[in-house]
Amino acid sequence: MRRIGLVLGAGGVVGQAYHAGVLAALENDLRWDPRDSEVIVGTSSGSITASLLRSGVPAAELAAWTVRAPLSTEGQVLEDLFGTETPRFEPFRPRDLIRRPPSLPGRHMVQHALMRPWSFRPMTAALALLAPGRTDVTEHLRSLRQVEGEGWPDRDLWVCAVRRRDGRRVVFGRPGAPDVPLSRAVAASCAVPGYFAPVPIDGHGYVDGGAHSPTNAATLWKRSLELVIVVSPMSGPSGLPRDPYGTTRWHAARLLRREARALRAQGTSVVVFQPGAAEQELMGNDFMSNARVAQIVQASFLAAGAHAASPEVQQLLRG
Repeated sequence: MRRIGLVLGAGGVVGQAYHAGVLAALENDLRWDPRDSEVIVGTSSGSITASLLRSGVPAAELAAWTVRAPLSTEGQVLEDLFGTETPRFEPFRPRDLIRRPPSLPGRHMVQHALMRPWSFRPMTAALALLAPGRTDVTEHLRSLRQVEGEGWPDRDLWVCAVRRRDGRRVVFGRPGAPDVPLSRAVAASCAVPGYFAPVPIDGHGYVDGGAHSPTNAATLWKRSLELVIVVSPMSGPSGLPRDPYGTTRWHAARLLRREARALRAQGTSVVVFQPGAAEQELMGNDFMSNARVAQIVQASFLAAGAHAASPEVQQLLRG
């Protein structure tokens, strides 16, 4: 079996729909089961999808639940966990995140900037310092406790979050990371700065891992994998951005190119799936909207199948 890593990036509710469509296409067209990945890296909404895969839910069932299609026995757990409707959240408006004054950087963040300037990311620090949101994301993810069993999955699952105190990325599930319940780690990874309240773990507040990188594919740099498949809902075209939403996608695509370049430099093949113009139009600018999740699944399924069918991608995917 090939050593394959799967990276599932941030993207909110629409990002989860995008994950479902892409992974279902890979499962259907290539007869490759994403659950067979040697390691799965999840960030924000990607950590939810990753946790469900590691709990045994097939990719096709994630897509079926999103579009309200009948579920198999394996997929029935989705209705048991989340019911029959995708969750509803307040609209995501970036301007709302900066209306309240942010926190001032503390001693640990200043030390991080001075002692390790090569790893300090000013934008990550700025997002970590945003005034905390008022919604508790742990309440929305309470049902994930049912898939925890007696601990983390046997196969590697890495969940990325950012510690507010110093702006550092923490990869839960990786050796050396704090030992926390899976549902707590996922909640921390999903705590969008300024939108959700930070998640306390061992006396420290944690926010969305997307504040560091929307994909965090660089965490696999020393894993010596043959292939890394990246599903990045927040990436976009490489042209100049025209608005805040375009800037977000441009920034995500820029970071992903850098991470993919580093992986390829060490001999790891990388295949990236990111929304094209049609999928982006359906996803819109509100990452937390569930208005068109069924259409997003369908569009991403078709687009991912077409991308996977191209000769160069076929060669990489089939080895």
